[in-house]
Amino acid sequence: MPNLPDVVLWSIPAFVLLTVVEIVTVRLHPDEEQAGYETKDAATSVTMGIGSLGFDFLWKIPVVAVYTLAYELTPLRVPVLWWSVPLVLLAQDFFYYWSHRGHHVIRILWACHVVHHSSRRFNLTTALRQPWTSLTSWPFYLPLILLGVHPAVLAFCSSVNLVYQFGIHTERIGRLPRPVEFLFNTPSHHRVHHASQGGYLDRNFGGILIVWDRLFGSFAAETVRPVYGLTKNIETYNPLRVATHEYAAIARDVRAATTWRERAGRVFRGPGWSPDPPAATAPAAAPLAPEATR
Repeated sequence: MPNLPDVVLWSIPAFVLLTVVEIVTVRLHPDEEQAGYETKDAATSVTMGIGSLGFDFLWKIPVVAVYTLAYELTPLRVPVLWWSVPLVLLAQDFFYYWSHRGHHVIRILWACHVVHHSSRRFNLTTALRQPWTSLTSWPFYLPLILLGVHPAVLAFCSSVNLVYQFGIHTERIGRLPRPVEFLFNTPSHHRVHHASQGGYLDRNFGGILIVWDRLFGSFAAETVRPVYGLTKNIETYNPLRVATHEYAAIARDVRAATTWRERAGRVFRGPGWSPDPPAATAPAAAPLAPEATR
């Protein structure tokens, strides 16, 4: 097994330090147009992050089993060398784009990912607001395993991607130099992703690179100031409700559905999908008046 460092574990001190620095700058130099911090919101985000560590450990058991089986069955092998790991990271970022996009456009997947978008704030603690049902992501990366990428290398690259994205959850950084903004996911691009305005919805899915969004038509530049949160915000700081509210909404909609087509749509169509209303029946034509006698 490749001996690769635990990037997330080594990054925890930096997470704490950067969060403290951001809180201090918000307090010393507040910006009324920025969402800033709110104690209950930040506490909920941190709680969701801590909880996700435990749940992720449980979900990884079956995922590692599937990945290990697939790796043993495939005849392909990608060597773990200084030049191959960056290429695997590039490939992982590509599949992350499609996983992230899928989790926005398929409602049962959105029920997992909606947790990360449920805060009306946008700061470094928002990055920690992670779902407790992340079992939904593994199929998107299975092609990499079948191509010969060792599961440990995939886990390392996924961790690098996650650590990178921590730093882009901030309003304290404006636009970066144009070449950086063109190639990489930046705080400006990610603020758009977390916004709830119509023109910003379902945009900027990239992890490390923003070029995937430019290539596949999902890019939007930051123009007007974002309004963070959901199109229908949840009025709770309860971590259990934050983690499960969309699953509960799906269950209610499925129970209320009247056809199997609608039930399937409530689960597998987009988060805002609803069946077309029945076509209005045209009123019956009035009987023709009898012709006048000549």
